[in-house]
Amino acid sequence: MDDVVVVGQIARDLVLVVDEVPGSGGTAPVRERREMLGGKGANIAVGLAQLGAPVALVGVVGDDEAGARLIARAGADGISTDGVVSRPDCRSGLIVNVVADGWRYLEDLPDGVLLREDDLPMDLIARAGAVVVQLQQRPEVALKAARAASGRVVLDGVPERLRDELLACADVLRADHQEAELLIGREIASADDALEAARELKDLELVAFAVNDVGNVFVWDGGELVVPLGDAEVVDTTGGGDAFVAALTFALTRGDGPEAAARLAVEASGATVTRPGGRPNLTGL
Repeated sequence: MDDVVVVGQIARDLVLVVDEVPGSGGTAPVRERREMLGGKGANIAVGLAQLGAPVALVGVVGDDEAGARLIARAGADGISTDGVVSRPDCRSGLIVNVVADGWRYLEDLPDGVLLREDDLPMDLIARAGAVVVQLQQRPEVALKAARAASGRVVLDGVPERLRDELLACADVLRADHQEAELLIGREIASADDALEAARELKDLELVAFAVNDVGNVFVWDGGELVVPLGDAEVVDTTGGGDAFVAALTFALTRGDGPEAAARLAVEASGATVTRPGGRPNLTGL
């Protein structure tokens, strides 16, 4: 199977599960606590490694103890970390996810943990069979990575700046409900609305849009598919989209057709949201 490179965010994830979030001046016991390698880019890379893809991660951590632990954890997960930058005089990113009735994020993501253009390992990106560009980075950096790729380019999200330039480089696009509406410039209220919107991106190999409270729609040359939400008990939606992108990329890279790739992506997302935290568990999927 061809190598996959993921360009995206790396952070330390701290997940706290509580029965309820206290008001001002209040306290609440933590029912479950998990600390893990996180950030959307790292989550996608973990999912790809669990599925069996040879994967490399491109991102930034601080030159601190937390950053060293994140790199070691990624290596233990089977991810190549040659493309990870340890930024001097910068603390590693931290995301605190409080899970109660839904989730709440507290983020400490210094400017230094964003990729810069000269951080990109251009040879590594150019050699990859697929490059996932996770768009929590500066659009200029995302665009440079996408343009450097010679294999399939998968965009996870849609930026406002340089949107058309990035789409011109893309083969596959995944967008959540809000991102899809911003991209199309109108409300998406149903699966039919989402299908119509996805058909407008006819130059792409595959378009996947999420539709809130409905499911996911997929459009490709010669076909389309609507996959409704499953009946899994949702504990935490964090990481569901990351697992989706990982499985979709994995399936396409190993040669699956669009429909099979779409169904694996939805299955992977459903398996992830049943657990607190964004780290996927796709081994054996």
